[in-house]
Amino acid sequence: MKKRTTKLRLGVLASGSGTNLQSIIDACANDNIDAQIVRIICNNPDAGALQRAERAGIPRCCINHRVFTGRRGFDAAIIEQLQHDAVDLVVLAGFMRIVGADFVQAFPQRIMNIHPALLPAFPGLQVQKKALESGARFSGCTVHFVDAGVDTGPIIIQAVVPILADDTEESLSARILEQEHRIYPLAIQLFAANALKVEGQRVIIEQAWAGADKLRAEVLLNPPYTTKTI
Repeated sequence: MKKRTTKLRLGVLASGSGTNLQSIIDACANDNIDAQIVRIICNNPDAGALQRAERAGIPRCCINHRVFTGRRGFDAAIIEQLQHDAVDLVVLAGFMRIVGADFVQAFPQRIMNIHPALLPAFPGLQVQKKALESGARFSGCTVHFVDAGVDTGPIIIQAVVPILADDTEESLSARILEQEHRIYPLAIQLFAANALKVEGQRVIIEQAWAGADKLRAEVLLNPPYTTKTI
């Protein structure tokens, strides 16, 4: 396995407050992942993610989807910016827009997303509401590669969160979010370490990251953490 000699260049897309973005900023700053964020793009000019980027001194811009007449023009503007920044991996962190086929083709198997459910169960929106109404005993979160579908791409890693008898959408969402902040940096580091191989709909983790113990969580994670050195 060939190890990366330079830091992975990340382009992060966000729409909201940016808590997952912050977990990635912190992981980069603490050397928990071999990556640097070279650009943060928001489609919402009022997104808190822009303020987080400013505080961290990270290049940022707003590409407002509302000024475009269709998805293709919006996607093209983002693609142009990310290619200008020579981004290795595109990270969707609370990005509330569906990326189109042109976007996926521009960065094949180089776009990650995190979803607050155990895919393939409960794709789309209002997933905690769906989980509670279904009577499920467990929920969680999933990091996956993005494909042309909605929440259908190959799964990289998942964290499982039990659904408690007195859970509300808010309480369940909060506990899931804690695990999102742990597994997203891990998935990025696995990519940075060239440890991910996609075979059809399966993601094979060829070797695990030696620093995974830094992000160990008291939940069931699949694949499990290991200290085997790459």
